[in-house]
Amino acid sequence: MRRFIAAACLSFCATVPAYSAECITSKGAFAQYKQMLAGQAAASGVGQRGLTALQNARLSNITWRFESNPGNQTGTLQGDPAKFLAKRSGSTAESFINQTRNKIARNPKTFSSIEQNFGVPAGILATIWGLETSWGGYLGGTSVVDGAVTLSSYCRRHPRFEPHAIAALDMVDSGVLSPSTKGGPSGELGHMQFLAGNWLEYQVDGNGDGVADPYNAVDALASAANMLRRNGWQRGQPFGEGTPNYNVLSVWNDSGNYLRAIVYSAQRAGS
Repeated sequence: MRRFIAAACLSFCATVPAYSAECITSKGAFAQYKQMLAGQAAASGVGQRGLTALQNARLSNITWRFESNPGNQTGTLQGDPAKFLAKRSGSTAESFINQTRNKIARNPKTFSSIEQNFGVPAGILATIWGLETSWGGYLGGTSVVDGAVTLSSYCRRHPRFEPHAIAALDMVDSGVLSPSTKGGPSGELGHMQFLAGNWLEYQVDGNGDGVADPYNAVDALASAANMLRRNGWQRGQPFGEGTPNYNVLSVWNDSGNYLRAIVYSAQRAGS
């Protein structure tokens, strides 16, 4: 998901060999990293299409710059979810919450069905959707493969994110993604900005067309609800700070600012 926070890779990670490619500390070593990763990907079952995508992957400069300056990630809005929403959305917290409420009102059957099936309320899902991609308004401008492999190569994030890079290659291999499919700068994909390994673990065909597609809003929302449910979300229970459901939200993004913003918006937009 966005902001480089991932849940446990669960069964997908179990398929990855115990060894991993050696991380890098300079851009010039990216080609070498890809060669090492190719061996691991092949051993994990990635076929020729995925391996070719890896061979052609380019270093994502935006990811490298972000990871090279951790100070950019700390923020200064600790404890103030309204300011966080305003900064994240580029408007005001009130405007963001109103838009979230409108998304729910315009799609009542979708959100009702998802809550019935997974127990996750509309306010939570619509808020995450808005924070991640402005309700589908911007799904990213970086190749998913480029971003995932770049993040995986970077020593501060490696090897935690290497399984997600291999998962992205597996998705190319199976035709779910193309090598040029765009997403977030670090391999996040679709309406809810899943990391690839998490998508493979939690994907749901929400609209019933026989395909689970992260770039379909209904599928992405249902898959996010499935991820929360399978990590312990309790139907009908509160989700404010200190509750079990609040802790479950941390599998989506463990940033305190982000979690408080989800709760703040969801409680006001309609839970």
